Amino acid sequence: MQTLTKTANSIPSLNGKVAIVTGGARGLGAATCQCLATAGLNVVVADLRHELASDLAQEIGASSGSAMALNLDVTSPTSAAALLDQVLDRYGRIDVLINNAGIDVTESVEDLTHDQWQQVINVNLNGPFYMSKAVFPAMRENGGGHIINIVSTAAKRAWANASAYHASKWGLLGFSQALHVEGRPHNIKVTSLIAGGMRTPFLLERFPDIDQTTLQDPANVAETIRYLLMQPPGTVISEMMVLPMKETSWP
Repeated sequence: MQTLTKTANSIPSLNGKVAIVTGGARGLGAATCQCLATAGLNVVVADLRHELASDLAQEIGASSGSAMALNLDVTSPTSAAALLDQVLDRYGRIDVLINNAGIDVTESVEDLTHDQWQQVINVNLNGPFYMSKAVFPAMRENGGGHIINIVSTAAKRAWANASAYHASKWGLLGFSQALHVEGRPHNIKVTSLIAGGMRTPFLLERFPDIDQTTLQDPANVAETIRYLLMQPPGTVISEMMVLPMKETSWP
């Protein structure tokens, strides 16, 4: 029987690469920033909550990691472009984009306002488009890169009082798959990471009585992101689902 030996060159080094994490100040974003910094990446903590982002960047720096905090409004194409300019000025390159920023409004279709609908769509769907559009040329000129879009089981199933969230995440999954097709000729990998419920403020602040045993540690999902980034150059995982063992929205 033939045995396959994995060479050291088949696993890419993440050391020194530059990653932008949107919504990076807390929750999954913060866990991802910490995980990637530990793996040797230069991490950009991109968030509207600049004070929280700065605190996290300082914490990472104190642990011998490399991080900088930048203000970002993902609903603004101007803000997205300005952030990229700052990253290129500092590092001269961008290798990884994690489109993580997201919001939800728990209301029925009848009670959901037009403004609330637009807000969810702007953050969850327009934001990844603006950010991906901003980084795509820089990644192409750099010979490649990796964009990971944090989707949700809300892109696979539906439940009540989350119509805007479902629409945004189904849309993000479609956008991500289309971007995957466009990126491949330029060595730009694109992954849709479909994450189940996590113990983060996103859920805990809105549902304080939720059974936390049905949720997963965001650090586990962050490790999945690191794993995705470490695939050999000739391989891309275009879609992956990572669920807590007691996931309630999936069999």
